[in-house]
Amino acid sequence: MIDVDELKKAIDESGYKLTFIAKKLGLSYQGFLNKMQGKYEFTASEIKILCDLLHLTEEKRKKIFFM
Repeated sequence: MIDVDELKKAIDESGYKLTFIAKKLGLSYQGFLNKMQGKYEFTASEIKILCDLLHLTEEKRKKIFFM
């Protein structure tokens, strides 16, 4: 289970739109929302892309995706 609030905060701070992030992940907008809502898990490659795109530190990455 991901920390949705922390992920939303990181996205807001980045200034990117959800549609842009979804496209970078190779997902539809709805597919991205489903993953954010916990209906499906993010893959390792999607987490890597998000970390790079949102400039997440190791600490933030762990807090969002692995706690």
